[in-house]
Amino acid sequence: MNSAITQHPAAGFKPVLLIFTFLAGAGFLYFVYLATGSHPEKAWLVFLVNFLLFTSLSLGALLFSTIMHFTQAKWCQRLAGVAEAFSAFFPVSLVLFLVLFLGRSHLFTWIGEDLHGKEAWLNIPFLFTRILVGLAILYGLGIGYVVHSLKFRLSRKQDITRLKQFLFNRWQDPSTGLDKTKRHMTFLAGWYMFAFALVLALVGFDLVMSMDPHWYSTLFGAYTFIKAIYAGFGALIIAAAVLHLSSANRFTLSGSQFRDLSTLFFGFAIVWGDFFYAQFLVIWYGNIPEETTYIIERTMTSPWSSIAWAVFLVCFIMPFVVLLRGKFKETPQFMIVICSLVITGFWLEHFLLLAPNYLHGAHGFPIGINEVVITIGFLSLFALSVILYLKQFPDLLESEAGEVV
Repeated sequence: MNSAITQHPAAGFKPVLLIFTFLAGAGFLYFVYLATGSHPEKAWLVFLVNFLLFTSLSLGALLFSTIMHFTQAKWCQRLAGVAEAFSAFFPVSLVLFLVLFLGRSHLFTWIGEDLHGKEAWLNIPFLFTRILVGLAILYGLGIGYVVHSLKFRLSRKQDITRLKQFLFNRWQDPSTGLDKTKRHMTFLAGWYMFAFALVLALVGFDLVMSMDPHWYSTLFGAYTFIKAIYAGFGALIIAAAVLHLSSANRFTLSGSQFRDLSTLFFGFAIVWGDFFYAQFLVIWYGNIPEETTYIIERTMTSPWSSIAWAVFLVCFIMPFVVLLRGKFKETPQFMIVICSLVITGFWLEHFLLLAPNYLHGAHGFPIGINEVVITIGFLSLFALSVILYLKQFPDLLESEAGEVV
């Protein structure tokens, strides 16, 4: 390894940053072009789909670190550092949520309708206020946890100057009080996990289920946060595998660490499949028109039925069948492909849940260049957030294996 790489583990990020910056800017401009055109509802639909997906990825990835810290797991120190990098998307996500307010008349089709007594809950001021407060609390807990984790990790590395610069000299002597810092981390990790379940359930109810205000499912909130965990772990695997394969940094994982993380991912594939089946079974067995109409439209009518089958095959059947073999779980290249397909499946799933409310009478495959360009812009913005965090703290990628936070 040459001296330049030794001194600058994040040097390989620079050309990638330029590419992602260009793509994020292009995606934003294309969204503005569509949103000011003749069919702004299509632009706002894709915006909402991507907001939900990438917010879930960032929240679910950080959840890995909080769970591992809370349970005092000994195998995932390096992974925890990478997982915390996803918190860099939290401020971006909050801004994107505020932007959603501009498209409220195009997104919330129930505005002005008779909601049969649901008006007290489904009204724009109350809806945006409760989600904004929920996200602010959840992001605050997550960022607080990451800040204390940085204090602990960098203090142990004696990188006091970098830490004091990042924290604006809030702690005069970060090398002291590490036990207290760990207790704060545990406290914040526990509350983050609790808030994660509540807030994502609320987001699922308000930003997905409410778009068809006459459909309801009491299991949908739990289904939403389980999906976020599953997808978030997939995003973490992709980031860890890319860093592991890159020669521009010193981040490496053993085969057993990849296997353990992939097994956890496989486990949540089964949990998500169980929630998917449980929700579908109850609706089918109850045979209540308000519930079945929603499901029939998305699973038995064209063009949505093909997307529904694609989601089921990519998000459950494929990972379930393939990851039964331990050999694949230890191969970074293979896990990048599997996790990327699963996350793509969840993009389709969000689109499937939302699009029929806006694209009435759609003919042919409803996903085209508009959806692809805007999604690439969101993906680039998401990647930029994570990369900038890792570029700020490249030494966090060099934690010793087996070290426990």
